[in-house]
Amino acid sequence: MKRIHVIIKGKVIGVFFRKFIKENADKLKIKGWVKNEKDYVEVVFEGKEVNLRKILSLCHRGPPSASVERLNFKEEIIKGEKSFKILKS
Repeated sequence: MKRIHVIIKGKVIGVFFRKFIKENADKLKIKGWVKNEKDYVEVVFEGKEVNLRKILSLCHRGPPSASVERLNFKEEIIKGEKSFKILKS
């Protein structure tokens, strides 16, 4: 199990990016959260390394109307997230 903190920049606000992330995180049994900031999306994922690689690949692509310009992530200490949530900014 690992935890990663991700910042996604580009055309990612107002394109259902959070919904896209939640749906895919749920399918991959990944826990954590996602929220919009002013000009980027912030996400924390906790799960198996193989599934984290899959969700990062999906983050690079995003939903059809998104355009990801840059994605940065760093590993963090696992905190034991219980579910995957969409947070309000």
